[in-house]
Amino acid sequence: MKSPEASPLQTHPQSESDPPFNNPSQSVDFIREIINQDLKEGKNNGKVITRFPPEPNGYLHIGHAKSICLNFGIAEEYNGVCNLRFDDTNPEKEDVEYVDSIMEDVKWLGFDWEDRIYFASDYFEQLYLYAEELIELGKAYVCDLTPDEIREYRGTLTEPGKESPYRSRSIEENLNLFRRMRAGEFPDGSKSLRAKIDMASPNLNMRDPVLYRIRRVKHHRTENKWCIYPMYDYAHPLSDAIEGITHSICTLEFENHRPLYDWFISQLNTKSIPRQIEFARLNLTYTVLSKRRLIELVQNKFVDGWDDPRMPTLAGLRRRGFTPLAIRNFCSAIGVAKSDSVIDIANLEYFLREDLNKKAVRVMAVLNPLKLVIDNYPEDKVEELDAENNPENPAAGTRKIPFCKTLYIEKEDFREDPPKGFFRLSPGKEVRLKHAYYITCEKIVKDPKTGEIIELHCKYDPNSRGGWTTDGRKVLGTLHWVSAPHAKEAEIRLYSHLFLKPDPDDVEEGQDYKSNLNPNSLTILNGCKVEPSLMQAKPGIPYQFLRQAYFCLDSRHSSTEKPVFNRTVTLRDTWGKIEKSQRRKE
Repeated sequence: MKSPEASPLQTHPQSESDPPFNNPSQSVDFIREIINQDLKEGKNNGKVITRFPPEPNGYLHIGHAKSICLNFGIAEEYNGVCNLRFDDTNPEKEDVEYVDSIMEDVKWLGFDWEDRIYFASDYFEQLYLYAEELIELGKAYVCDLTPDEIREYRGTLTEPGKESPYRSRSIEENLNLFRRMRAGEFPDGSKSLRAKIDMASPNLNMRDPVLYRIRRVKHHRTENKWCIYPMYDYAHPLSDAIEGITHSICTLEFENHRPLYDWFISQLNTKSIPRQIEFARLNLTYTVLSKRRLIELVQNKFVDGWDDPRMPTLAGLRRRGFTPLAIRNFCSAIGVAKSDSVIDIANLEYFLREDLNKKAVRVMAVLNPLKLVIDNYPEDKVEELDAENNPENPAAGTRKIPFCKTLYIEKEDFREDPPKGFFRLSPGKEVRLKHAYYITCEKIVKDPKTGEIIELHCKYDPNSRGGWTTDGRKVLGTLHWVSAPHAKEAEIRLYSHLFLKPDPDDVEEGQDYKSNLNPNSLTILNGCKVEPSLMQAKPGIPYQFLRQAYFCLDSRHSSTEKPVFNRTVTLRDTWGKIEKSQRRKE
């Protein structure tokens, strides 16, 4: 079993009102220190130009959001610009669907690349000319080794590699072969262009890396114009240089690639010299952020597509009801670091609740209905009661909700034999109906076959409208409800963490992360009753179902006849409480 010490975890907030971080954004991080020093030394003519360079081979996830916020945020802070560039050098895995989704996600987060949208494929001709220049400098050669042979010749971390038998080809022969590769004379995989660096380098990335390979694959932009494609490690730094990027900010796994990044820039006469800076990627508990794993979850139907609300993709988070501001505030709070760690997902949910609490309209929905009849309420009377939309925002105003003789309340809000400390409805007990009246339960109706309680009969105090009584008495319990004749039926989807353990890789020998998939990550409730105002709900508008959780209308499955609402996040960190309870038992 994997050691539990393998990944340090960010602790939960001390309380629901305490922020989970010590606001590291108040201090200057190491990336900004580097930029400040570059500006002080007059580098790059005082300019700061960054880029967000996704590969269009999947949907963006919450880890990408950290990079987006960092690159666009730094450009804004230093009065610079940030480009959006797609590093589309691998047409076998790329698709225009991913391009469109990435642009939508970046815009949704609130960032604007204006007219600065680029593709590495825009530079294919220039990259090809750079490759010819490397050949002419004696820094690249055409190799006939197969991919497997190249890996074999590469050596190991403790043993140097072996030089290819084709490494000594003349410049003229290499140029001729490379041009014929472009012309399509050779089969796929039969030849490659490699840099001539150092097969004994302690850095495996410097052992004559492949620059071009032959692939007859249709590209989503250049179609069949090219049959040779540049490798990412070659195209990326030169694309940065072509665009005049000053600071190429990337995640820590590219640290060992930086010598190669710098080597390409130093060997060629580029107009600019970008500087690569690495920072620790975002890791979250109960989450996987490997693109390979996310693709596996989608392709093998463990989830309902890239935008499944259980997925950590930005499309999934958006559909679930996350807000751009919550994600941006979270990314700002966690800051940037030089070493990897794991952040507790409770911290992301903290910022989500903070934002939703200010924005969400308070409404009433009954997820497990129990019929309640007010015997002394007039049979045909219907009142329109005032309900505040958000007590945190007086400008949100009020709405009207219907009230009549027959209502629905939650089954769990009634106990025939209540335990000590139960403040909700029970026989002979008086409670308050939110926005309405005081009621007292007088009679219970049960199913004669099952003994299940199917109906309550109560009386109300007509002098307690709005929850205030003329004699000043108070009650401890307040219930939410909906008017039975006016209620609309809805489907409610309760989402939980996709994985059972904070570290999905904490598995027994012979298992993988999928063995930790949570079988109860989605619970679908039908027959739920919601107040009629929710028939006007729109995707992206947050709601707080009183005493329940935050919800939003599902953008895929809802219909005009039957809305579907996704639970965005609970009102409190229930998973954190479960974990603490389990630790106490242990």
